[in-house]
Amino acid sequence: MALPVFPSLKITSDALVPEGAFAEAQAAFLKPDPALVAELNALLREKNAGIVAHFYMDPELQGVLSACDWPHIHVSDSLAMADRAIAMAEQGVRTVAVLGVDFMSENVRAMLDASGYEHIPVYRVAAEPIGCSLAESAEAAAYGAYLAEAARTPRSLHVIYINTSLVTKAKAHGLVPTITCTSSNVVQTVLQAAAQIPDVHIWFGPDTYMGDNLAHMFARLAEMPDEQIRQLHSAHDQATVRSLLPRFHYFEQGTCIVHHMFGKEVVDLVREHYADVFVTAHLEVPGEMFELGLEAQRHGDGVVGSTSNILAFVLGKVDEAIARGEGSTLRFILGTEAGMITPIVRQVQEKLRDYASEGGREITAQIIFPVASEAVAQDAQSGLGVVPGVAGGEGCSTAGGCATCPYMKMNSLRALLSLLERVDVEPGSNLVPFEPRKYVEQIRGRTAADLGGEPILHMRGFQRTGALPQALVDDVLSRVAPAAS
Repeated sequence: MALPVFPSLKITSDALVPEGAFAEAQAAFLKPDPALVAELNALLREKNAGIVAHFYMDPELQGVLSACDWPHIHVSDSLAMADRAIAMAEQGVRTVAVLGVDFMSENVRAMLDASGYEHIPVYRVAAEPIGCSLAESAEAAAYGAYLAEAARTPRSLHVIYINTSLVTKAKAHGLVPTITCTSSNVVQTVLQAAAQIPDVHIWFGPDTYMGDNLAHMFARLAEMPDEQIRQLHSAHDQATVRSLLPRFHYFEQGTCIVHHMFGKEVVDLVREHYADVFVTAHLEVPGEMFELGLEAQRHGDGVVGSTSNILAFVLGKVDEAIARGEGSTLRFILGTEAGMITPIVRQVQEKLRDYASEGGREITAQIIFPVASEAVAQDAQSGLGVVPGVAGGEGCSTAGGCATCPYMKMNSLRALLSLLERVDVEPGSNLVPFEPRKYVEQIRGRTAADLGGEPILHMRGFQRTGALPQALVDDVLSRVAPAAS
């Protein structure tokens, strides 16, 4: 049986050329229906509503959003969503719609409240829960046991991925001093904690792949010359990083169902058929894809990091090609959720269009989706002999296509339009099911919403000053591990 060829999308200054059914479906939505764009624009202006959306959004919805000229629309990673919602509130929007999974709307609600904008309504676009497999893994009994172990260990700091619910953050903070992180700042968070708190134990969770990748990254860092280590963090050298290794712990039972798809079989195909491409890999991918990305990164041919890091890398390579002034085709493996293609296309094409208008030679960027939606795999256990998906059963989500999150796809264009039509028309009680979940339970004498927002504020403080907030450090040093029963 012939090995599958991954679908791809070629981007030029004035065209998109898809190869493969999945790429064709993505490309179709990048030139949205003008009538839908006009309808959404009009509703947003009428309701004075802001929209914050995640990069992994449905391509049809992203296509329409990117074509709107309403200024209060922002598509980004989860960290920036809350920041932009606050900025929109400062600029006078009356309502904020969050296009993402539920922990994202909860974070937006918490940060607006903390910034004095409790009066600004925040809505999701679905009345039913919009889940997240990774966030749910932190709500399991196993994660509670993991945190209990941390609580029994003196000088413990819990570094929790922001992709978790507000109540998870609250319950965790009630047990162990907690700070949130994102894939773009987790390395600096861990290194700063190790520099600022003597003999600290770091407990990272819930993403197992990211935790394992971080452990390997720190092990490699410990082998680098002191000068290189200090470039990453001035307070560290080989000795300090080595001392951290046995005190860095990670949860071993939490995964994202999308990033789980980028496993060994996919990587083997990339190595065999795409040896000459740039490789991008999200920190949440399995170890094989992480190693591939890290290997490419060491040679300047790849990046491992957050969605924002991936976008910046692609744009940077396009800038380098433009600076050289030579015609070329740049090829990128997209090692994350396929929704990233929308901001990549929009920003790459803008650069290429400007360059072409100045008489520059033709540059093409080809984005390769490293999962083949049209592939079949041998599977004796299925009784069918073959099943859809890449060899080994990886690659296709329950939503169809490849590398797409079925939860994110609950945020449809029609659902957004329907919600906006109801705002300021129906009684507020009718829209309560669309509000982020409210947490009224008390944890350590505080509401879950209040306590759960504190780890996010600790992260904000760290980003602002470069040091962990002293209140968090004092909390780590003052908490006494419970006596053994």
